[in-house]
Amino acid sequence: MKIYTRAGDHGTTALLGGRKVAKCDAHICAVGTLDELNALLGVARAGKPQPQIDDVLLLLQNQLFDLGAELANPQADKPSTAALQDNDIAAIENRIDTFEKDLPALTTFILPGGCQTAATLHLARCVCRRAEREIVALSQEATVQETVLKYINRISDLLFVLARSANAAVGVSDVAWKTSR
Repeated sequence: MKIYTRAGDHGTTALLGGRKVAKCDAHICAVGTLDELNALLGVARAGKPQPQIDDVLLLLQNQLFDLGAELANPQADKPSTAALQDNDIAAIENRIDTFEKDLPALTTFILPGGCQTAATLHLARCVCRRAEREIVALSQEATVQETVLKYINRISDLLFVLARSANAAVGVSDVAWKTSR
């Protein structure tokens, strides 16, 4: 099988099921940003984070792939197609709580950065927020399961906590934001 098909040479692609749409369609934009987020998680994993962080990132990569397939499916309003469930959201919240309990309480905003893994996870968090905006935009014109919106919102929170945890694991402190004025 060849990697190129030439089918998209005129700016269209197909959703699952074969319906052709423009490559700038809201479904494709959301799926593309999830793919970008997934790639950034791969970059974070390539930096050899602590095993407990790496395990979570691998799980997220698989879930994001599932989510991309769900969003590329114009029949995603049927319950049997939902890739994510409420228990997935609860599991993310539990992970956030688990990682956060070992971190110092935040009393101010922090700047993105720190060790390489943390900086990459902060960037992934920003891309996750963009994916969230695009999924919300998609939900204005197509059916998107409510669990999808909850899930993507929680993932950005989890990435924030994982970035802080990655810094703490290597002894790097969060940098407090100070106004430039």
